[in-house]
Formats: sequence, C-alpha cells, structure tokens
Amino acid sequence: MPGLMDLLGAALNENTIKQMAGQLGASDSQVQSAIGMALPAILQGLQRNAADPQGAQSLANALDRDHDGSILDDLMGFLGNAQQGPGAGILRHVLGDKREAVQQGIGQAAGINPGQVGSLLEMLAPIVMGALGKTTRQQGAGVGGLLDLLGQATGQMQQQQPQAFNLVNLLLDQNRDGNVVDDVVRMLGNFLKR
Repeated sequence: MPGLMDLLGAALNENTIKQMAGQLGASDSQVQSAIGMALPAILQGLQRNAADPQGAQSLANALDRDHDGSILDDLMGFLGNAQQGPGAGILRHVLGDKREAVQQGIGQAAGINPGQVGSLLEMLAPIVMGALGKTTRQQGAGVGGLLDLLGQATGQMQQQQPQAFNLVNLLLDQNRDGNVVDDVVRMLGNFLKR
C-alpha cells in the first residue's frame, strides 16, 4: 500500500511540475526546487498542528470532511483552477503568520518571487491534504495515527533533503528579527547549485 510520500511523489511528477511552472511563469527547475522546500514546510506545519490533541482532531475532521484524495484523480483539472481551491484557507491553518517568511525564504533560495511561491503553496496545500486524506483512509489511521503518518513523511524528507529541511525549520522557528531571509540564504550557501 502506497504511503503518503509515495502518493505525493506520484502526484508531483514531471507533467504536474511543467503545468505548475507554466501557470507560475517560472522554469521547471525553479518550481522543482521550490517544491523541495515547500513540501517540508507544509508537512511540518501539519505535524506541529497534529502534535496538539485539539489540532489533531481538527485536522482529522478536515480530512474526513473535505480531503478524501479525489483531488489526486484530476490534478490537471485542479491546477487549471487552483486559485478557486481551498489552498489559501489550508495555509492559514498550517503556516499561520509564518507564511510570509516561508514564501520569502523559499523564493530567494529557488530564484522566484514570493508571490509565485505563494501561488505554488496554494497549489500544493490541497494536494498534500488530499494525499494525507487518502493515506489515512487506506491505512485506517485515526486521529492518533495522523501524527505518526506525518512524522514518517517528515522523517523521509529530512533524510532525502536535509538542507531543504533545515531551511524550513529556520523559517518556521525564526524569531521574527526581520533578517531571516539573509540568514537562510547565507546558511544555504550553494544548496541549489549542487
């Protein structure tokens, strides 16, 4: 049975990335780099919410009510009209007041503007929620299983992309001193030039 990261990997294939890049006015490689940082941001945001029992229950309710995974069956249709989708609302819950810092940091690291990152996040958030909803249904994971699923997914991402993961940690935990982007870009060094 495919896990959360398997579903996301299948959904975010070359065609999906090409479609996103076309809509954002960015190159495929820029979008791929940005996705590599945006996914950990969304997953870690969800994991933090699920760490609180009330947050976990809210997330489980949202998955039951609105995110059964059917979005994955017609991704191109969704992407063609993503601005009308639930992405902005999901991000309000997942990233809260960290959204702007996340957009700035990812934009600077990936070489695209924060507005493009914002649009990309709004495309990705419903896809992540759909994949999470489908995974929880397939595995029969209740509220308690949500944190485990998210922990496994973020653990896999941390192993595969430790630098992107560290960047996201900085963005989500930054102390709001106004200099996070400079700090992050310095820390990243040549992350995208490898």
